[in-house]
Amino acid sequence: YTLAIGDRTYSSWSLRGWLLFAKFGLPVDVRIGRLYTEEITRMLKEFGGASLVPAVVAAGTDPAVFWDTLAIAETLAERHPDAGHWPLQSAARALARSICAEMHSGFRALRDECPMNLHHQWVGQPETAGVRKELDRIEFLWSKARTTYGHGGPWLFGAYSAADAFFAPVASRVATYALRVSPESRAYVDAHLADPAFLAWRRAGLEEFIEQPGYRRDLPVADWPGPA
Repeated sequence: YTLAIGDRTYSSWSLRGWLLFAKFGLPVDVRIGRLYTEEITRMLKEFGGASLVPAVVAAGTDPAVFWDTLAIAETLAERHPDAGHWPLQSAARALARSICAEMHSGFRALRDECPMNLHHQWVGQPETAGVRKELDRIEFLWSKARTTYGHGGPWLFGAYSAADAFFAPVASRVATYALRVSPESRAYVDAHLADPAFLAWRRAGLEEFIEQPGYRRDLPVADWPGPA
């Protein structure tokens, strides 16, 4: 597999796509292009019709091209049924797919007002009514999954699943903007911040040292609230 991604520090969709490989033991070569530049446009010409990152080329005896994080999750689960992308229990799988789809298509206020930025924490981000409403909905989804199926591990369905990959960027937003969540949700956020794969992604992003001016905030800066 070859995976096309954007800036690790800012591209939440790229983080999801990469975690769908890294957390499930699937080797992948990574190509990176800087967001909002012709570099990423040129790179994607090699990914068979994709217009946005992440995108995947599968070579070998079963070649394919696929993009969009939902399609990546389902295609990898289909090609590697024992990797564990989805919970084993049918009802749990249905809920996991539902909350992934809701994350994929919704939460516009959180995306727009609190874009992913893994450099540091901003202090004093205003909380709008739209963001508060979406955070309440996210916390409900997290609680429903954890209460019903999350026994035996720190993740939404106990073991790490595609649902956790989809919500990893949300956990990062809670950290970056010091958003108010319950102690139970904070524990779930902390599990992401301490996860070795997430840490490896963030460290690689810091080493790239790319700054996108559009992600700056006129707010005080604090140290990142998780492991370095």
